[in-house]
Amino acid sequence: MNTAIATTPSGLSFISDNMAGAAPPIARAVAEAAVGQVLPYGNDPFSERARRRFGEIFERDVDVFPVSTGSAANGLALAALTPSWGSVLAHHDSHLHHDECGAPEFFTGGAKLVAIPGVAGRMDPEALRAAVRRRAGDVHSVQPSVVSISQATESGGVHTVEEIRRLSSIAGDAGLRVHMDGARFANALVHLGATPAEMTWKAGVDVLSFGATKNGAMTADAVVSFDPALSAELAFRAKRAGQLTSKMRFQTAQLDAYLTDGLWLANARRANAMATRLGDGLKAVPGITLLAAPQANIVFCRLPRHLTDALLAEGYAFYHDRWEPGTVRLVTAFSHDGDDIDQFLDAVRRHSA
Repeated sequence: MNTAIATTPSGLSFISDNMAGAAPPIARAVAEAAVGQVLPYGNDPFSERARRRFGEIFERDVDVFPVSTGSAANGLALAALTPSWGSVLAHHDSHLHHDECGAPEFFTGGAKLVAIPGVAGRMDPEALRAAVRRRAGDVHSVQPSVVSISQATESGGVHTVEEIRRLSSIAGDAGLRVHMDGARFANALVHLGATPAEMTWKAGVDVLSFGATKNGAMTADAVVSFDPALSAELAFRAKRAGQLTSKMRFQTAQLDAYLTDGLWLANARRANAMATRLGDGLKAVPGITLLAAPQANIVFCRLPRHLTDALLAEGYAFYHDRWEPGTVRLVTAFSHDGDDIDQFLDAVRRHSA
């Protein structure tokens, strides 16, 4: 992995939205949760409020299991949907396939990840149609069990609601379940202008890994299940995986604040807008190629080597050469503002002259 992790002025790292701090309302909510005594293990007012919030935004009763990381969310969700002799069908560039260090295989007890091709992080429907039936019923082979959709994708693209429905329909017709890796769920949602229900259970998704940490929370993501039949298994798996925290209120207070008064959507809109501003500025500089118009909060582009080196030397931080030589990934966060983007673009233009 090549990257520059340097001491940078505040706001001038584009390595990841994980670099951002916490949104002030979330920090205040954690401080409020630190006062007094409440029952442990999620039997507290903060957790109850968070569960109600999830029910409101998804327009139905859902089961919510707070977790400390997105990896735990993905692993637990897939374990509830996949037997150990099953397979998880995911895009070949997905986070599951490249960046989970075998966590899905660990949580599922050995289920196999099967990579599906497709452009811009989206599975090709015809390739998926073939994969869901491949060697089905053959005792010598792992059995296709679940389709996992990244929303947004690792390349910064967003599946449309119709695309999600189509992939879910292919899965459902073959008897497979559907998981959504929503590490940047809010960023995708505001790009589409859809509702959370439209982008998940109404489109055929069974279980969602709901991301919040990248968009203003501290240490809180969640597994959201739309199938009541999975409730008991997810509960026991969460406990067994060390994700049933005794002081759950510190996670659920974050999630409650995150979903209150549209904070999560406002944060995502800001991050997305900064990516659009960054992309528009970069594509106007001669010698720079924008690989795609950003749909969420990720910009992929190709920079000349001398420009990458100059920006890194100046203290800017971002991933480079991880995908192929000359390719740079820049990720914006809710904490970036227009001045941050303009300052970076000024440096780009200065070193490109």
